[in-house]
Amino acid sequence: MARTPRRTAGRRLQLPLLCLLFQGATAIVFAFFVRYDHETDAALWHWGNHSNADNEFYFHYPSFQDVHTMVFVGFGFLMVFLQRYGFSSVGFTFLLAAFALQWSTLVQGFLHSFHGGHIHVGVERWAPEATSHPSPPLHTDLNMINADFCAGALLISFGAVLGKTGPAQLLLMALLEVVLFGINEFVLLDLLEVRDAGGSMTIHTFGAYFGLVLSWVLYRPQLEKSKHHQSSIYHSDLFAMIGTIFLWIFCPSFNSAPTSLGDTQHRTALNTYYSLTASTLSTFALSALVSGDGRLDMVHIQNAALAGGVVVGTSGEMMLTPFGALAAGFLAGTVSTLGYKFFTPSLESKFKVQDTCGVHNLHGMPGVLGALLGVLVTALATHEAYGDGLEDVFPLIAEGQCSATSQAMRQLFGLFVTLAFAFVGGSLVGLLLRLPLLDTPPDSQCYEDQIYWEVPGEHEDEAQRTLSVEPDTRA
Repeated sequence: MARTPRRTAGRRLQLPLLCLLFQGATAIVFAFFVRYDHETDAALWHWGNHSNADNEFYFHYPSFQDVHTMVFVGFGFLMVFLQRYGFSSVGFTFLLAAFALQWSTLVQGFLHSFHGGHIHVGVERWAPEATSHPSPPLHTDLNMINADFCAGALLISFGAVLGKTGPAQLLLMALLEVVLFGINEFVLLDLLEVRDAGGSMTIHTFGAYFGLVLSWVLYRPQLEKSKHHQSSIYHSDLFAMIGTIFLWIFCPSFNSAPTSLGDTQHRTALNTYYSLTASTLSTFALSALVSGDGRLDMVHIQNAALAGGVVVGTSGEMMLTPFGALAAGFLAGTVSTLGYKFFTPSLESKFKVQDTCGVHNLHGMPGVLGALLGVLVTALATHEAYGDGLEDVFPLIAEGQCSATSQAMRQLFGLFVTLAFAFVGGSLVGLLLRLPLLDTPPDSQCYEDQIYWEVPGEHEDEAQRTLSVEPDTRA
């Protein structure tokens, strides 16, 4: 049967064996190294004689819930636009994110929060500016939000290769990308001390260009054989719009979750809120203008309307001003819509990059714009504009360790470092995923659920097709 190709026993076992291997290995490392932090450990919490209402859980869990919803519902449903790949879009999102949460806890933990021979985990932010506790060990705890951010970058990369890779390939991609994400984040935030709370660089730019380079290495010249599956239908687009709405609603929490409590977190949410509204209006305007007959394209609305949240990922915590947030969002929505209309077709024809979800338009270009916007707003930072709040946003400037111009140069250098990690990492991981022993869908079966999933009604369809071609043997 052409739609359900035979797979060797070895390839059928790749997914379960990798799942069991990765889960077993992470569980063993967890047993040796991962411990509750002071806010979670029963003895440590009660020894400090704290009131339960002071526990950081009550301050940070609402933001975590929003970010968690974005990762599993927002990203998952945004990718169900492919008419015959809905199970895989949501299912593999579920699988990759679940693994990434565990693996990134270890990778980020060893890089950021390894003290006393253990990784300490909790819900709150590990960064010093997001906690009021004075004890240094408490500043380096790893939180669940950090792990979700890593999963978000991974799912952005997944969008670039959606439908063209098997689950075993995706798990190996996750294993390696999480490590590269953690190292890149460590270099930017800890060594260069770049400001990037909402992840324009560390999440969106890194995830997008890692995935695009991966797609370039895995280029399939014969993908036309399954081109008819790479389209949407009415109901698949409607379900994808559910993902858009979830991402749009919770994006202010995504950008503000890791920022300092108080005015900084409030300002970040507000800037994201207004930027998203402006990108939505510019998307509707440009979509109608470039269509030729004035009708809207659902692909533009599903994706470019979210670009406003991406573009203020870096500058959202800064004194961007409400007008600046609107201007940034409008520009991001415009660039993203034009990218879907004019640049995406040339990516494949000229650059051999098959970008299934258009991550270059939603995350790549807006992410780079967001990083450059961060450079500009950082260069304009003054003590007069921020007052005592300068220490929360730019501690190096507040302490006199560098000027605003110097911090802006750090921001710009951070963008180049991120692009270098994404390009080199994506190339190396792509070469690994090309190994012939890995289970990969054939060109004619890309964007097709049935090769990896039990699809309701498939056996009835097969029987009907068999009967339709069976010759009449009656006398």
